[in-house]
Amino acid sequence: MHTLVIDTSFGSTVGIVGHAPVVEHDSRTHVERLRNDIADACSQAGVAPHEVERIVVGVGPAPFTGLRAGIVTAKAIAYATGATLLGQDDLTPNAVLMHAVHRHDARFADRFDYAAVSVVDDDAPLVALTLSVNDARRKQLYFGLYADLDADDGDPTTLIDMDIDAPDHIAQRVRAAVDDYRVAHPGVDVVIDVIGHGACKYASAWADLGHVETVSDLAVLDMGAEGLRLFAQVAQSHAPADESAGAVEPLYLRRPDVSVPNPLKHVLSHDPAHKTDEGTAQA
Repeated sequence: MHTLVIDTSFGSTVGIVGHAPVVEHDSRTHVERLRNDIADACSQAGVAPHEVERIVVGVGPAPFTGLRAGIVTAKAIAYATGATLLGQDDLTPNAVLMHAVHRHDARFADRFDYAAVSVVDDDAPLVALTLSVNDARRKQLYFGLYADLDADDGDPTTLIDMDIDAPDHIAQRVRAAVDDYRVAHPGVDVVIDVIGHGACKYASAWADLGHVETVSDLAVLDMGAEGLRLFAQVAQSHAPADESAGAVEPLYLRRPDVSVPNPLKHVLSHDPAHKTDEGTAQA
């Protein structure tokens, strides 16, 4: 099955699974280049647009303008081609990525520079937590906190659900969640990985977390063809039985800046202005 991945949560990443993606890091131009990048990705993979059978689109959390461009584009292509459309948040796959890194998966482990890589296995009383982030601008981060993968279904255990907050407040919430986790799992030690766009920008906020294994701006979709494959695999693992029934909605996590305008002001004693059927304003 030919699967097209489109994500505009940070710049843009588009590609056919099994092939290297086309990446735009400049958030000022990625929307304008999105159409051409999709065409280039399909051309490089030797896949015609009508041959795409599944589209996986990143649903954030991310700022409004860039995110909606990717989702609308994915929906339009799915409508035109009949391809199945799946949405995938951009934070959960980072926890899946770190699960692979801690187990020295050769596809990803060499991309992270650990001072001392901790091996997490079933016999060690050590649990790796992933604080997954994405830059929300305005000195805020989107984030989620995840425990190591569940052995039964491969899903991360969510300790803090996706939210938006200032980095210092995020650190306070993570410390509280880690304390609660240790109480619930006595004898278990914890290491924390902070990864995603914006992690290094606010590195000072993580100084008091303790047992921080690594801080990296890398995210799943920065991992080339293998990252693209992992992102699509996570989406597929969460897909409904009837993939055509799944709704794809953006995760903004922030109230929009726009608001409903106030009514037009009265002029002296006249009634408020209103529009006629012809669209012209009358008093």
